Amino acid sequence: MKILHVITLAELGGAQSVVINLARESVNDGHEVMVASSEDGELWKVLPSGVAQWKISPLQRSISLSKEHKVVNELRRVYRIFKPDVVHLHSSKIGILGRLAFPRKKIVYTVHGFDSIRVAFRKFLHLERLLQTRAKHIVGVSKYDYQNLLGEGIKKNVSYIYNGITDYSASIPENQSESYRRLAETIRSKNGFKVMCIARISPQKKFELFCEVAGLLEAHNIHFFWIGNKDEITGLPANAYCLGEAEDAHRLLKYADVFMLPSNYEGMPMSILEALCYAVPVIASDVGGVGEVLNGLNGKAVANTAREFADQILHYANNPAELAKAKNEARKSYEEYFTVGAMYRMYLSLYKSIA
Repeated sequence: MKILHVITLAELGGAQSVVINLARESVNDGHEVMVASSEDGELWKVLPSGVAQWKISPLQRSISLSKEHKVVNELRRVYRIFKPDVVHLHSSKIGILGRLAFPRKKIVYTVHGFDSIRVAFRKFLHLERLLQTRAKHIVGVSKYDYQNLLGEGIKKNVSYIYNGITDYSASIPENQSESYRRLAETIRSKNGFKVMCIARISPQKKFELFCEVAGLLEAHNIHFFWIGNKDEITGLPANAYCLGEAEDAHRLLKYADVFMLPSNYEGMPMSILEALCYAVPVIASDVGGVGEVLNGLNGKAVANTAREFADQILHYANNPAELAKAKNEARKSYEEYFTVGAMYRMYLSLYKSIA
């Protein structure tokens, strides 16, 4: 089978990790795979060696009608040359352009967090409704997304498949970078309970809430680490640290007691799946598909208030036995629901229905 994955941006993120994992599993399974995306980004460096690459120079996050016309033409060119049996579209922008460029009967379109359209960019919702028949399968990454797709009138060939991630805890890189060693030492040097968040600072992520929670718990020997900020952050509570960007930041999770993700909206956040993989309980905003992942045993989905987050963090910090149980449940839930193998088998079934 020849499978073409297309995603808007080649920068690394949750949707890109799904592309990487599906591409790797497909190649290992004997299929021919190509990935097409924007020209610049770290994605190109980490794709499996057996995956063909196609860089689309006009493709970018911002919208320009003249450039979008060029992108559609380039997508059609990719299709003519590669001749895929299946075209898998990832993310909302390429979901629109790809459905204009490729044959309907070949398309699987994964919506990586429907609230990014339904809530954040609702003006594009009418395009999703108009183009819903231009895909063989439309896939949400959570029951929450699936139900909202139906609720917004997008009902044609809709289903959901949970994201899956590599079992990072099973492999330790031989050569750790200097930046990794520096960050790890900073985290280890703080004695006490450790709360970690790995995310970019953006309107979607509630960094101000992270700081407010840290401030509430400043007197409790609880330290808060944010990994993923590009710029230096000042004015933090004394127990909060912004450590910047880090390659393979998820490997720092082994130093965390709890993972925290404050957010305005989510689909199925890869970062909380990574935490579960490392047996780290999660406390996260009860938005999107988060409540489907956190069952009260492996962590908890809470309201977007500092008090709710602080109370749950204190519960774990003050109850070592409860924390130990939650760690076991975190790993158990990863193994049961969120492995790459489970995700790949579900998508392969869709691919076979097309090919």
